[in-house]
Amino acid sequence: MRNQLTDYTNFYFIGIGGIGMSALARYFKANGKEVSGYDRTKSELTEALIKEGCDIHFEDHGAKVKNYVSTPEKSLVIYTPAVSESHNELLYLKEKGYTIYKRAEALGLITRFMKGLCVAGTHGKTTTSAMLSHILDQSPWKCNAFLGGIASNTNSNLLLNKESDWVVVEADEFDRSFLHLSPFASIVTAMDPDHLDVYGDASNFTDGFRQYAMKIDPNGVCVVKEGLSLPTLCPSVSYGIDSETADYKGYNLSYIDGEMQFFVDTKSSRRVRFQLGLPGIHNVSNALACIALLDQLGLPMADIQRGLASFKGVKRRFDVQIKTSDLVYIDDYAHHPEELKSLIDSLRMMYPEQKISAVFQPHLYTRTRDFGNAFSEQLSRFDSLILLPIYPAREPEIIGISSEWLLSMVRLENKEVLSSTGVLEVMKQKKTGIIVTIGAGDIGEIVAPLKNILIQNIEGKQ
Repeated sequence: MRNQLTDYTNFYFIGIGGIGMSALARYFKANGKEVSGYDRTKSELTEALIKEGCDIHFEDHGAKVKNYVSTPEKSLVIYTPAVSESHNELLYLKEKGYTIYKRAEALGLITRFMKGLCVAGTHGKTTTSAMLSHILDQSPWKCNAFLGGIASNTNSNLLLNKESDWVVVEADEFDRSFLHLSPFASIVTAMDPDHLDVYGDASNFTDGFRQYAMKIDPNGVCVVKEGLSLPTLCPSVSYGIDSETADYKGYNLSYIDGEMQFFVDTKSSRRVRFQLGLPGIHNVSNALACIALLDQLGLPMADIQRGLASFKGVKRRFDVQIKTSDLVYIDDYAHHPEELKSLIDSLRMMYPEQKISAVFQPHLYTRTRDFGNAFSEQLSRFDSLILLPIYPAREPEIIGISSEWLLSMVRLENKEVLSSTGVLEVMKQKKTGIIVTIGAGDIGEIVAPLKNILIQNIEGKQ
């Protein structure tokens, strides 16, 4: 089996519409390769890829996939773990001797000979990766980046610069994918147990992060959120908000005109003032991780300050859709109880006197089952709640685990389970308050129509 990706002229993606897969597809297309692929459903991403010259279909063609690939010698197949091993196209290509990599394997090969700045953690990976890449892109250092979300500054999940050796990579713990990477330096934002369908239990989950941390280059650095303990072969520094003991301390947080302002004590400086171009306590924590890493690598503080001030965030991460004096609509990707906690903490800080109405779509039956009590505790902090049916993704249904089951544990009077259509109908009456849609499934598909309805409500056209 060859490992030189440059040997191949044709790249075929099974699950090309995934956020991580589409970044790889764009990378190979930008390097002059023929790119094609399959995905289950059409989306904004697949439409964008088609416009960029990728040949995409939405039906599992089985043996007919031969019409989309070249010979086994010229073609590399890349698939996402979200696709079943029984997928007909995948089975055919295996039978015919095509070289097949998981997404993480291909990403690991691309970045192996670059200086990888990897961001790992149960929460905050995407925003922190995008933030880190933006700061570097705005600095003389520049960088490449493979992101797990669409950065608002560039409207893309890929950043390319052939003159830079730096590459920012989101280190995904799902399926132990991050063990395929070769980090020069890394940020670890959180280690709250997740993906227990893969790891089995919390102990094995933590062991996965320990294995990852030991892969960091001894000449690099590991930046960890205060309270996390990981063995490394490289130096390690910590960061924390309102901390007395972290190496990098953020404090005096304030929310002014849609932005966060705060001060930082580093290992060598005191009261360095920062302005972050988007709201949220959790985003200050993400910014603090970037400050620590880049300061350790030697990027001048002025470059870090300038990059953070102009960062516009990531789509579907605390993504403000509407902001008026009477109504605010925010869309967010949170799908774990700790992410919900961070989201609600930020909302309550920003809008302490306002009623907050949430629409939440649970993601995966196993995650809903494993963290049901923790989910219900956080969801009970809203003023009203609508749950969409559970988004199953790769999973079969688990009898007894449903949105109705989760809703029964939520301590709210104003709560119900509705379909997407039902949500849009109910929202035709909403003209005031804070509205937030939350989840990692297909809830993103209602964002645009909901935004239009709310705008019409505001304008008095309903």
